[in-house]
Amino acid sequence: MSIKHYFWIILITFLFGSAYPLQKIIFNESVPPILMGALRMLIVFIFLFPFWKLKIPPKKYFLSLLGFSIFMGVGTNLFMNLSIYYANVVSPTIIGSQLAIPFGVLLSSIFLKENVSFKKWFLIFTSFSGIILIAFDPELKNENIALLLISFMAIFYGGSQVFSRHLKDLDVTLTNAFMGLLGFIVLFVISNFFEGNLFNNIININLKSWFLIIHSALLVSIAGHMSLFYLYKLYPVKKVLPFYALFPVFGISLTMIIFKEIPTLITIIGGFVVILSIYLMNKFE
Repeated sequence: MSIKHYFWIILITFLFGSAYPLQKIIFNESVPPILMGALRMLIVFIFLFPFWKLKIPPKKYFLSLLGFSIFMGVGTNLFMNLSIYYANVVSPTIIGSQLAIPFGVLLSSIFLKENVSFKKWFLIFTSFSGIILIAFDPELKNENIALLLISFMAIFYGGSQVFSRHLKDLDVTLTNAFMGLLGFIVLFVISNFFEGNLFNNIININLKSWFLIIHSALLVSIAGHMSLFYLYKLYPVKKVLPFYALFPVFGISLTMIIFKEIPTLITIIGGFVVILSIYLMNKFE
């Protein structure tokens, strides 16, 4: 990998890591979490619409595209935002999000019949054990809801990767624009039902929160993910994916700076187990 692309992948993982603490700032500004997810998807759709141009994919992709959009645009967004919203301490949630990779491997083995080596099964077990260790940290007893929600997020994210395998021949702008449109519609309806006062909630969003929502949509959802897809075209997956383990390092570092959070010893040990397991798992891709 060239020096330029090394810096690029580090920037991508930094953007991924920044999503968690910056979204916590948004929720601390009294922006409802489900509404925030809907607005994020709306911005993704608006930005990608000119590139999509309402091109209709072949019928054989319809179910996979619908599944990908629901799992990624709705489920992943919904549970990620709710997890961050309910978290008092953001670091365990960032670490918990790493379960997306072992869940993706598990779901691929079930639905795509992909072969999973003994080494990967062992690393799946150790990654889950690291999260369980964090969950039993007595100083984080109030974080169990957030950890449960981020686990649901990881399941949906892993599931979205299974659907995405069937969409690899489609233009990425098409799949992401459709995901943004469907995600916006569904999350907007859910927000109206559970959070209510949609009009008042939107007009009360301050300028700082709007900038952070735009950051989440344009830099994280679009620039980050699409840059990752671009690097996949240049290098083998096993060359790119190990860097994914960097994003919780950046995320936790930012939470320490922004919120003055100091992870507990158990969280550090559990986080190290999870991140190392994910790194090695990606290394075996």
